[in-house]
Amino acid sequence: MERENTEEQTAKYRLHYFRKKDIPVLSETELEAESDLVYGSLMKAQAARTLKTRKLWYPAAAAAAVLIIAGACLFSYNSKTNIKPVIDSRVSKKPSNDVAPGVQTATLTLANGVKIALSEAANGKIAEQNGVSISKTADGKLIYSFAKFNKKINALSNVFNTLSTVKGQQYQVILPDGSKVWLNAASSITYPANFANLKNRMVQLSGEAYFEVAKDKSHPFIVKTDRQQVEVLGTHFNVNSYGDEGATRTTLLEGSVKILSDKGQKVLLPGQQSQLAKNTLKVSSADVNETVAWKNGDFIFNNEAFGSILRQLSRWYNVEIIDNGSHSELHLSGTISRSKNMSTVLKALEVTGKVKFKIEGKTVVVE
Repeated sequence: MERENTEEQTAKYRLHYFRKKDIPVLSETELEAESDLVYGSLMKAQAARTLKTRKLWYPAAAAAAVLIIAGACLFSYNSKTNIKPVIDSRVSKKPSNDVAPGVQTATLTLANGVKIALSEAANGKIAEQNGVSISKTADGKLIYSFAKFNKKINALSNVFNTLSTVKGQQYQVILPDGSKVWLNAASSITYPANFANLKNRMVQLSGEAYFEVAKDKSHPFIVKTDRQQVEVLGTHFNVNSYGDEGATRTTLLEGSVKILSDKGQKVLLPGQQSQLAKNTLKVSSADVNETVAWKNGDFIFNNEAFGSILRQLSRWYNVEIIDNGSHSELHLSGTISRSKNMSTVLKALEVTGKVKFKIEGKTVVVE
């Protein structure tokens, strides 16, 4: 009993330590109050879930352990197998090798074929195309701007640039019409250097991007992928069109959009998501916070299939993940910052007791 009390006090102390920038000297009463506060808030959030998922921890000690592992994250899982979380001394050890998170950079390919690595380009103007200026900002944006309308600028309607990211990269671009685009890892967007004199503002997307489209009723904005087209006038939405995913998902946050494909067409309302698979185009309610979490710097998984989680981690950390197990029925829920090293995220997933990981350079093996 004395040993159990000591371990619980240690767990509570570490919980408080991870919530503070220093290591305070805490009384037993302070530790108890802190633990009750965190445990109560997490349990309240857990009870609100529509899907009943097994809690990963038990009072105080396990709650602290989850935060120790993931740095203020909460994970749970849904599986037919009853598995208790596995927490041991290894979680506090620094891994022998690790993988840093992705970075804010991309490659800009101009119409003449010139490639500009934005990680190497200085802030300020990096290129000019017949009067249209392309600038890089200190906070990681690419901005198109021009002063006066002229024939040379108008001719740029037929000149296309491409912004692309590889695994472990993401970036933001402000297009010539003022529309804002956030480009996720392993993605690319091709667009005119100027939208003037164009009936439609059409861009080509591969991968995933979040759009905040500038309003222009006379010139619809169209996002074209290999499977569909999204038509809007001015709105906020996310398109996920990775080739290794089973469906193309378009999620609307504001305004309205029309989805067109060879499987039919649908109009989305805010909070809805379309899913275009091989044979169907359907619409359902969406968790918009989960959808745009990547753009806001987080991973949010809501009953997410384990395979989908692995693909997201592979893109952001630029690693190959080899899954030697059978996890077709494993679904996880949780939140963690994308700024964490990969070992931190993997340890949070290991709390389920269902999987273990081994990092071998740029390869991660699921054991």
